[in-house]
Amino acid sequence: MTERAEPMPTASAKPATVDGRRLRSARTRQLIIAAYLALLRENPQIPTAASIAQRAGYSVRSVFERFPDLHALRVAATDESLLKASIQVATRPAVGSRQDRLKAHVETRARVCEEWLPLWRALNANQGDSAVLKARIGLIRELVIRRLEEMYAPELSTLDERERRQTVLAIEALVDFESWARLRGQFELSFEDACDVWLRAIDRILPPTPPVS
Repeated sequence: MTERAEPMPTASAKPATVDGRRLRSARTRQLIIAAYLALLRENPQIPTAASIAQRAGYSVRSVFERFPDLHALRVAATDESLLKASIQVATRPAVGSRQDRLKAHVETRARVCEEWLPLWRALNANQGDSAVLKARIGLIRELVIRRLEEMYAPELSTLDERERRQTVLAIEALVDFESWARLRGQFELSFEDACDVWLRAIDRILPPTPPVS
């Protein structure tokens, strides 16, 4: 007698359904964040929930089902942007000659500023009394400083602690988001020419590279 196959347990369909819903919800969340960032790039004004929902292709209700308020959405967008920027930076290791490191640092930093300037301005304009947003701004600045210390470690190693700190802070101020905005906007420099301004300035600020022992 042919053995009849047992039917699949009906309970197994439930986890698959739940997982599918979670995936759809996560995708909706990402599309809402992407819509928020896209609107910021087009207009410095903070987008409304209605405009975000329209750009994402969802209802306003869908926005607030994923985020309790627009502040939570700003924080989520900032965290995602930080992650993406960190990945951009990590692709250019702090190795090579002085000129190699200068070029890698400046080009990477320039691309980060080019892409994330609207979000940076929105963060500063809307931090208000938000300890969370203020902490994100502090973290961004700290990450820039750590990157400078990493990229220019050979040159900075020749300075005492006070001089090293002053040099790092001078370069951090030079490669600030608003510095990039002035070069590209007010002075209408091309991406390459703006990079060259930064590269030459940093090269002058840094002490001589010590000889390799």
